[in-house]
Amino acid sequence: MTGYRAEKDQLLRRLRRVEGQIRGLQRMVDTDTYCIDVLTQVSAATKALQAVALHLLGSHLAHCVQDAIAGGGEEADAKITEASQAIARLMRA
Repeated sequence: MTGYRAEKDQLLRRLRRVEGQIRGLQRMVDTDTYCIDVLTQVSAATKALQAVALHLLGSHLAHCVQDAIAGGGEEADAKITEASQAIARLMRA
């Protein structure tokens, strides 16, 4: 079971909004919109995706990692390592 199940509809709405932003970017490029305006919208879409990622990470920590820690053992260690690696990937992005 995923930690974000309770917020699934909210996440899907946010992702559909990002999808619309990406389609808008494609139209902007297709119509030769000024470079800075396109870059501004790329930045907005990037920030929207980062917000989704942070929400998912928070849910993962609050559910999956917390449950694994409560159980202890190797599974807890593995979940902590997995979460740390996910955070590192987000930081590089």
